[in-house]
Amino acid sequence: MEAKRKEEMIRRCAAKGKVRWSSHASREALAEQLMESAVVQALTRGEVIEDYPQLTRPLPDCLVLGWLADASPVHAVIGVDEPKDQILVITVYRPLKERWSDDYRTRKPGTN
Repeated sequence: MEAKRKEEMIRRCAAKGKVRWSSHASREALAEQLMESAVVQALTRGEVIEDYPQLTRPLPDCLVLGWLADASPVHAVIGVDEPKDQILVITVYRPLKERWSDDYRTRKPGTN
C-alpha cells in the first residue's frame, strides 16, 4: 500500500473512530502524558512522514506526524489493517527537537 493511500485511510479511520491501541502504545501515551482521544484527533489530519517496508511486519505500517490541539507535534507508528477497515496505534511519542528537524518531519543525521 502506498504512503498516500495509507495516509487517507489513517485519516478516515481516525475520523470514524476505527482505531485500536496496542498495550505498548497505551503505556507510551500515559508516559508521554498524551490522551488517546487527542492523538486520534491529531491523526485525522496526520501526515505519513516515513513509510516502512512490509518485509517482516504483519501489517503495512508507517510513521505519522500529527498536531495536538495545543499545536505541539506527536508521532505515531500506525499499522493499517485494510481488511478490517481499521488502524492500530503501535506506539506514540512526543518527538524531541534534538532528534528531529524543526518541522518534525525529518530525522537529524545520526539520530536513528
